[in-house]
Amino acid sequence: MSPLPRNGLLAREARWCRRANQYGRHRRVRTVFAIISRLGDGMFWYLLMAALVLADGMDGLRASAHMAATGLAALTLYKVLKRWTRRPRPFAADLRIRAWVAPLDEYSFPSGHTLHAVSFTVVALAYYPWLAPLLLPFTAGVAVSRVVLGLHYPSDVLAATGIALLLGAASLQLWPLPS
Repeated sequence: MSPLPRNGLLAREARWCRRANQYGRHRRVRTVFAIISRLGDGMFWYLLMAALVLADGMDGLRASAHMAATGLAALTLYKVLKRWTRRPRPFAADLRIRAWVAPLDEYSFPSGHTLHAVSFTVVALAYYPWLAPLLLPFTAGVAVSRVVLGLHYPSDVLAATGIALLLGAASLQLWPLPS
């Protein structure tokens, strides 16, 4: 059995994207994913960092500073990759796909929302594993929202997840947890 040709993979991904985007036709679904995506713009993470400082003092400040430093690295990497790849967003490449919310920039690869959500989650859970029931579903919701809203292909989200896992792990090596 031969592997799918590259154009076959791209066509399949475009179909998945169109299928996911159809869920946005339902107002409630669209509203939920738009809210999750908007929170993933940064507000959720800034509130989490502030809550950690308020609830855990200097330890919360250390965790929040680590998250912020990792977020800055993610932002830098995301901007470089977007400029380098210049992949058009799904709604720009396929008129059957609708952008249910306005994009923050022009290009699709990688998903910055997913990159930040996963990297913040990796660092936050290293300090506070008990936050997993909150952070894991939210992070997954951010990732799915980007495809449903017509802003990213599934591969943009998957690549951002992989990059973020590596970035989060690297940041934990460079900035180890206190003993």
